[in-house]
Amino acid sequence: MKAKKILFITQEIIPYVPESAMSVAGREIPQSVQDSGREIRTFMPRWGIINERRNQLHEVIRLSGMNIIIDDTDHPLIIKVASIQAARMQVYFIDNDDYFHKRQMMKDENGEEYEDNAERAIFYARGVLETVKKLRWCPDVIHCHGWMSAIAPLYIKTAYKDDPPFANAKVVFSAYDEMPANHPGANFGNCLHFRDVNDELLQGTGIDLTSPEALGQLAVHFSDGIIQGSAGASETLLQLAQSKNIPTLACPDGKVSGEYYNNFYDLVSGEEE
Repeated sequence: MKAKKILFITQEIIPYVPESAMSVAGREIPQSVQDSGREIRTFMPRWGIINERRNQLHEVIRLSGMNIIIDDTDHPLIIKVASIQAARMQVYFIDNDDYFHKRQMMKDENGEEYEDNAERAIFYARGVLETVKKLRWCPDVIHCHGWMSAIAPLYIKTAYKDDPPFANAKVVFSAYDEMPANHPGANFGNCLHFRDVNDELLQGTGIDLTSPEALGQLAVHFSDGIIQGSAGASETLLQLAQSKNIPTLACPDGKVSGEYYNNFYDLVSGEEE
């Protein structure tokens, strides 16, 4: 068993947000993997719908305080933490007043997608990776869930590839049946720029960054394994993964077990027996 440390970059976790296929997976997969004997760290966005008092979130001052620059604009990074006692699981929350405070998840209270969803995903990805660096914790596998985590594989494999926590990490992306329908915005490419993530690198992927499918395609392009997180997950993304000979795992149909995911983690780590 090589993959002993698993980092979960998750979009939703119950009880912090309403129950869905993704929020149930966000809670049960890390717990099950931890119960199987592997060490975990778990992150999610601090969505505006989360009741901080009821869920006992508190800021971690030593991890907060840096600014993340996106398209020449500074965005303060705030890190909060809470515990799910029944699961013996600690959850780190990525927060920022502009991107999350008093705001819903993908859509606003009127059911309209936020125009800056792609920027929010960029901030979330970089916020998680910067925090993991501060924790000085080196995961063997990084499991990303949902559209909000879709930028993380790009940065792990490029901008952060030489940082010790990520130099040897394998990346797995779980695709669900919920992806933004709107295009990321004309300035999406510029917003992605960071370190060696530039126009040349992005153009080399062959991905149309103005397409609504760009987030999912970026996640697949830079991942070592793809999981069908729900039965309605994009067939296009799964076919893209298969065309690139990226290992894929079929939808578990609601069955969550540490063994099911641990075997896949070992597969992408090159440790399958």
